Amino acid sequence: MRTRPARPLHPAAWWLWALGLATAASRTTNLLLLALILAVVLTVVAARRPAAPWALGLRTYLLLAATVVVLRVAFRVVLGADVGPTVLFTLPELPLPDVAAGIRLGGPVSAEGLVAALQDGLRLATLLVAVGAANLLADPKRLLTHLPAALHEIGSTVVVALTVAPQLVTSIGRVRRARRLRGGNVRGLRPLGATLMPVLEDALDRSIALAAAMDARGYGRSRHVPLRQRTLTAGLLLAGVCGLCIGLYGLLDGTAPRALGSPMLVLGTLLAAAGTILAGRRVGRTVHRPDRWAAPEVGVAVLGVVAGAAVVLAGQWSPAAVYPPVPPLTWPELPTLAGAGVVAALLAAVVAPPPEAVSRR
Repeated sequence: MRTRPARPLHPAAWWLWALGLATAASRTTNLLLLALILAVVLTVVAARRPAAPWALGLRTYLLLAATVVVLRVAFRVVLGADVGPTVLFTLPELPLPDVAAGIRLGGPVSAEGLVAALQDGLRLATLLVAVGAANLLADPKRLLTHLPAALHEIGSTVVVALTVAPQLVTSIGRVRRARRLRGGNVRGLRPLGATLMPVLEDALDRSIALAAAMDARGYGRSRHVPLRQRTLTAGLLLAGVCGLCIGLYGLLDGTAPRALGSPMLVLGTLLAAAGTILAGRRVGRTVHRPDRWAAPEVGVAVLGVVAGAAVVLAGQWSPAAVYPPVPPLTWPELPTLAGAGVVAALLAAVVAPPPEAVSRR
């Protein structure tokens, strides 16, 4: 029996899939649709999460999402929810000066206000979990090898910033396991001080090791480029940025001539791309064992794009189903098109290769 090749999926494919679901979550307030997106993300993460230290932060992302929902509902209750026909309870209202006009502390709290707060909080929580799934499914460091050479330094900064949270989660888990093996207490606020110092020390050691590795690999060193080429590169980049600004202004302003819209946007994009390619010649770098883009990568990326596009189209065709109005307080209905697109994203767990090699005869 022929087995599937044991290789990690291209990181850009997982990011496109996750960004598609994040786009879908940001374009709806339907609780059923948001719950469906969250279930799809968690299912794919559970099925295709690799056995790596940086992929162990699912619990942290879920706790962060739950905290967002609780804080959003709490702020809506304390700062005064919109009064609807269904008043659940009334809090003591504190008088505020005239400077704080429009802000209310306490007062009646309605079920409609709580549902609206739950919609906003769950939307942001689903967005955070979807973006966190990209960090769990794909190593952010591997994305650096696929950026244009001109954006290598900026990409390194972004990748280091993205890996801070997974590294902290890994460090905290390692310190807690060490304290548990030594018979120490790991619950409550008292062990927090004893856990914080080893975590900070580990973060400092990682920073020193990263700096030494980047210096050993010649990071920041550039090739000699003639003055004429540098001038041409700067001119192309400046013209491209100006073209992009003019094109965006032409698209946003309905009274602007058509020549200032899409044509200038396309021209600015081409000029900026040419300047980026020329700027990349001064950076000399090599890629060890580059990732390939094959049929599984195409399938995973297309599934994410389909999920986001389905929710966007459903919002244009039936906005009342994607953005349920509150009030009145009614049970939301799941849009057929949006639900089908989100469920289709679940096939990424089948299209993507398994995270570990499985050899069967």
